[in-house]
Amino acid sequence: MAILRILLLGLVLIGVASCGGNSKFKSYNGPEVTRLVVLKGERKLRLYHGRKVLEEYDIGLGFQPRGHKIYEGDGRTPEGHYYINRRNPNSKYHLSLGISYPDVNDVQVARATGRRPGGDIFIHGRGKFYERGRGSDWTAGCIAVTDREIEQIYAMVRDGTPITIYP
Repeated sequence: MAILRILLLGLVLIGVASCGGNSKFKSYNGPEVTRLVVLKGERKLRLYHGRKVLEEYDIGLGFQPRGHKIYEGDGRTPEGHYYINRRNPNSKYHLSLGISYPDVNDVQVARATGRRPGGDIFIHGRGKFYERGRGSDWTAGCIAVTDREIEQIYAMVRDGTPITIYP
């Protein structure tokens, strides 16, 4: 009887150990994400494989959500065609994927106003620094999802994936 209990306990411990813990780094073996689309007006981020929507997320935007980002500090989320150009596994917003803003046109527009275009536009989670009650549009120009959602997006999306951000 004691041997049976020891074996049972061992199986339980093996089962618990195989659960994998709470790693923020997930794996993904589904269809390739071929593009991302942000619909600012609808507060949606869609991940596509070809014409098929693989996932859709509710998002938060910059604290000034209307209009294209013109200069650093304006609180707007850019609009246009970009691509995912980097990832930050140590983001203060849990995980983040960089967006290739600014492009050449963005730099010219900002300089015409006598300002810098800014940068560091990401799709990111909330992380430790998110404060409840800030509303849905709380970033400095980034695209925000929950921490659980950015874990999934981070696993699914590769560097170089195009992203189009619509008004």
